[in-house]
Amino acid sequence: MKDKKLILIITIVLLFVPIFSGCLDSFLDFPTTYESHPTKISYTIRYGYTVTCTGTGKYEITYDCDIPEVLRGAQSYHPLYNQSFEAITLLNNSFLRWNISGDDETTYELGITASVVAESFLESDLSGSDALAVQEIKSFYPTISKKYLQTQSNGSALLIDPTNSNIKLIAQNVFDMAETNNSFLLAKELFIWLKENTRYQIHNHQGSVQPAAVTLQKKTGDCDDLSFLYISLCRAVGIPARFIRGYLLSEDNAGDVSATPHAWSEVFVGGLMGNNGWIPVECACDCDDTNVNVNQNFGVENAFHLRLFVDDGSNESMNTSLSGISYVTYGQKRTIELQSFTEVEDYEEIESKKLVVTKDNQRSYQ
Repeated sequence: MKDKKLILIITIVLLFVPIFSGCLDSFLDFPTTYESHPTKISYTIRYGYTVTCTGTGKYEITYDCDIPEVLRGAQSYHPLYNQSFEAITLLNNSFLRWNISGDDETTYELGITASVVAESFLESDLSGSDALAVQEIKSFYPTISKKYLQTQSNGSALLIDPTNSNIKLIAQNVFDMAETNNSFLLAKELFIWLKENTRYQIHNHQGSVQPAAVTLQKKTGDCDDLSFLYISLCRAVGIPARFIRGYLLSEDNAGDVSATPHAWSEVFVGGLMGNNGWIPVECACDCDDTNVNVNQNFGVENAFHLRLFVDDGSNESMNTSLSGISYVTYGQKRTIELQSFTEVEDYEEIESKKLVVTKDNQRSYQ
């Protein structure tokens, strides 16, 4: 009797397996849809230094202020102090440079005010079908490969170090496990390794950024540190990569919007993808879900990012991106006080959309 019941149960299950299987396949066809968020915004940002000169004696002040840029959108700007400055290009980046000499007691407000309209940038194809193989990048883009596969130092430490033995070993292991030469897919696997093996953590007690090797050892770091480690991993397997410096906007519970200094990265995967082949990667994202990290941060630069400086692969680029305002005083009675400022005003959400990721790895804002 028990055997007959068991046979009946098995028969019923087998009858319904195709139905359940069809339902499962249908369910898996559903796209992943994230909550709606701002994808197009406008705002005004003011940033720079207030320089207060007191006492007696001559002084000289030099300040190179980065001109802002968005990956998608538009911006216009004007200087806060309309004297003693010139527009310059340095290391492929645009600046306003102030050279001020004086001997009076006064206060200068040096910097830029900019009106910005920014849209989120999204590489839609997560399959990397248009990306080049790693070897093809070296063949077709030798100049980019030469600039963005080397070490970079600020003079005292190798901040980006693809030659480090531990970094090389991890990158090669990820390469071997990925079983692909596709630069986009390999960069994605390296990003997954970064997010599964490191943690975002601010280190206020330190006075400078961490070298990539230190971040690897500690398994923690801030936006600079994690970006330098990720760039090192990519370069170690032949994928050109570089860092971006700028601001990241955020809104608090009261609705006030502020801008915080920020760093992120880009990888080069070929001229048919991204921004002339460059794919933005947000390394400081803080989420435990791997798929969420990839979908929302790999190949994505949301509207809250404002670019100020793009790395050109040199040590000078590293030093320039980390430098600020400088001054020289003549006479013991002269005092210079510096106060940095960043202010965001007139923030407006122009457009809000949901990020949708389909089963075949296509992304879009809807």
